[in-house]
Amino acid sequence: MSNANVATIQSMYAAFGRGDVATIMAAVTPDIDWHCVGRPSDFPTFGLRKGPKEVGEFFKIVAEHNNFTEFSPREFYADGDKVIVLGFYAITLKKNGKAIASDWCHVFTFRDGKVAKFQEFLDTAAAAEAFRG
Repeated sequence: MSNANVATIQSMYAAFGRGDVATIMAAVTPDIDWHCVGRPSDFPTFGLRKGPKEVGEFFKIVAEHNNFTEFSPREFYADGDKVIVLGFYAITLKKNGKAIASDWCHVFTFRDGKVAKFQEFLDTAAAAEAFRG
């Protein structure tokens, strides 16, 4: 199961790289909890979203605000129903040209072969500062 879960996550990242949100959405449960840690008032992608409609909105917000110059999932760890991914990204904000670079950790929780919960941890202070700048 763990190897299958890692393969699912790797395919979701590949889909993100292609801008293929439909493939990502097909891999999540109807009651998905999608949480990017931080206050939505600090950065538009932060906060908790529930369900495929709100997660789809998340990806629209990502595309509206960010130009990724690097998105690199680097390490994958599977344990039971969880896949933990450590990575790095560099972003240029579309609204002001400010750059953000951060290591990140993504935690995916699976149920019945699909992602039921997503959590993202990153340098929220750097993102907020760049967005306000």
